[in-house]
Amino acid sequence: MSTETYDLAILGAGSVGLIAADFAVKLGARVVMIERDRIGGDCTWSGCVPSKSLVKVARVAHQLRTASTLGIQSQPPVVDMLQVREYLRSTIRQIYKGTTPEALQQKGMDILLGPASFVDPHILMVGTQRISAKKMLIATGAEPLIPSLPGLSAVPYSTYRQIFENDHLPAAMVVIGGGPVGLEIAQAYQRLGTQVIVFAERLLPKEEPDASEIIARVFEREGLQIVPERAVSVEQAGYRVAVHSAGQRIECDLLLVAAGRKPTLDGLNLEAAGVKYSGKGIEVNRHLQTSTNSIYAAGDVLGGEQFSHLAGWQGFQAARNALLPGSNSCFPSVMPRITFTDPEVAQVGLTFAQALAANRNPVVSTWPITRVDRAVCDNDCEGMIKIIATPAGTILGATIVGHRAGEAIMEIVMAMQNNLKVSDLASIIHPYPTYNSGIQLLATEMAVEDSLTGLSGALIRTASKMVRG
Repeated sequence: MSTETYDLAILGAGSVGLIAADFAVKLGARVVMIERDRIGGDCTWSGCVPSKSLVKVARVAHQLRTASTLGIQSQPPVVDMLQVREYLRSTIRQIYKGTTPEALQQKGMDILLGPASFVDPHILMVGTQRISAKKMLIATGAEPLIPSLPGLSAVPYSTYRQIFENDHLPAAMVVIGGGPVGLEIAQAYQRLGTQVIVFAERLLPKEEPDASEIIARVFEREGLQIVPERAVSVEQAGYRVAVHSAGQRIECDLLLVAAGRKPTLDGLNLEAAGVKYSGKGIEVNRHLQTSTNSIYAAGDVLGGEQFSHLAGWQGFQAARNALLPGSNSCFPSVMPRITFTDPEVAQVGLTFAQALAANRNPVVSTWPITRVDRAVCDNDCEGMIKIIATPAGTILGATIVGHRAGEAIMEIVMAMQNNLKVSDLASIIHPYPTYNSGIQLLATEMAVEDSLTGLSGALIRTASKMVRG
């Protein structure tokens, strides 16, 4: 049996693999990327791309339904799920076309389709093909976590892997889970015309409590029902599915299970490569090296934060560490995340509770989004800007809830990355009216309040009194 030899073999062609392979071939390395399913991974086929496309469709339906509040009369929208599904497919096709096997091979890398399994730290079997590589990068991603819920295996249900292929609008839909994936889909279906019920002890449990409360308030106003309890069992109820909690029984036509994700490790035979792992994911050091130094791992397969932007960034860093001298740390100190509900929830750094637990003596200031003039013009009436800092003005974290929170948060991300303080945000001229001008005004309020307290405040007031005569 012949063996192809490479400088770098990448297992998985999602965000990690695509960026790592692209960088590696630019370095002149001989690269093979192996994918057992579809190039692009969850992000392209069942994650970011179709979900944000669905959010867009649902927003249009919602705007048509509520246009009369702005003085525009329109007919209630009629939703054709076959056309909605085709729109989602069209966005996937457009984004995928740059990552087809042919497009990637033109860049100078080899592509193998099929499951990969380790023979030893430098040998892989891909089907009947044997390959050898000096360095390996495991980037097999994650898959839906299916909870051990009594009755679940006996009823039809969807996860994010199937939901975007749905071609009919159900009368009632239950979502199990209160995280970003479940809530984005829940709000979208509610806006399209389905009665949606969410079973979750708390919406967005990793976010600031006041951010979760805003989203709950918006959902309830839009007609979405929230059962603040954990689902404990499901059962078939004729043609429908019944979901039980401690105090509720809800029947639905479509059940979405959005209970998290788990690393995809099956079939890799990691023991043969000497790679340590657990049910939580592959173990790596801060350079993304596994217990076998020539093998790296990155992205969702590590079992940590599950974001495409983090996975892609780690893919670049892993390829850099594998193929260049020295090593970069591959766990960012500043990590933004966004939930693409409407309004969006964007967060970076520490929450207030985390800052308290870390004994950072946090100072927190919060503005309702209605104090931001652009938000008022856009009828963005539910949201906030919240900045958490030390008494000296070092920014510890921030949460923004609003229509454009995902864009606005990047100013604070950049400030934290470059060790800027609250006063630096205040001192920069911001265009008006923008969402970011609200960040400047809030930062100015914090900086002025800080400067006018204590001894420094007394001195400033005395100096002002002298100037005034």
